[in-house]
Amino acid sequence: MDTHARTAPTQLPSADLTTAVEVVDLRKVFLRRDKRAGRFSRRRRPVPAIKGLTFSIARGECVAILGQNGSGKSTLVRLLSTLLLHDGGSAHVFGHDVFRESRAVRRLVNRVSVEASFFKKMSASENLSYAARFYGMAAGETKDRIPEILGRVGFPVERRSEPMEALSRGMQQKVALARALLTSPVLLLLDEPTTGLDPRSKREVQDFIREIRGSHDSTVLLCTHDLDEAEALADRVGILDRGELLALEPADVLRERFGGGTLEDAFFAATGRSFEEETPEEDEDREVFA
Repeated sequence: MDTHARTAPTQLPSADLTTAVEVVDLRKVFLRRDKRAGRFSRRRRPVPAIKGLTFSIARGECVAILGQNGSGKSTLVRLLSTLLLHDGGSAHVFGHDVFRESRAVRRLVNRVSVEASFFKKMSASENLSYAARFYGMAAGETKDRIPEILGRVGFPVERRSEPMEALSRGMQQKVALARALLTSPVLLLLDEPTTGLDPRSKREVQDFIREIRGSHDSTVLLCTHDLDEAEALADRVGILDRGELLALEPADVLRERFGGGTLEDAFFAATGRSFEEETPEEDEDREVFA
């Protein structure tokens, strides 16, 4: 590990560090209720959510991960954003060990997820102001930047003082995106970022992600159900199935490798399942027990 990363844990280790994310044999297992043991049984069984993932993402690159619900996408994002502990392997973000230097990693990472959490009684602007203070931004920096970013993600001016609990899921998703983009993150972890957005807002968000990459040298990991979104934004596309990464290549190479005319064809050829199929029992967001 870079020695500078140890002495200054809240800073990017090195300007010439070209690998943003390095994951080696990463594993995560959840304990779930064993339905086969009977309705009232407390027996738990181990269910692997992530099975020995190994991959890297270059600095400034956008990588999209495709997978059905239950494939392990959200678990991967939670692991890299320090919200979950791993059960094996390793993960580094710009030289920082994700599980041993979590505070340093949190300063470099911003996460957008469909289940993003907020202070529900506070407004969108108040939530963004709080996030800005956490990242060390002064009030003078955010006075103009918060309204600007809310506007860029299509959040209506007349609703910016309403409490978050009064907003629809789509509106909350826009605030989650604004919060992540507010601090121009070094690593942006996007878990279904445009879910619940109307087509126009979706295009605006995608354009803003491109702009963030271009102007701030941000690295992006995009987990999505949207095949067109993955192809439009990503330098490489990965196929994640039941916790295993089957491929990670540019979209055209992926299509050629699996003999499909489209990414959906390639996904079916790689997994043997259509993209819309789900396996709820494997879904890491449902019925998880510690």
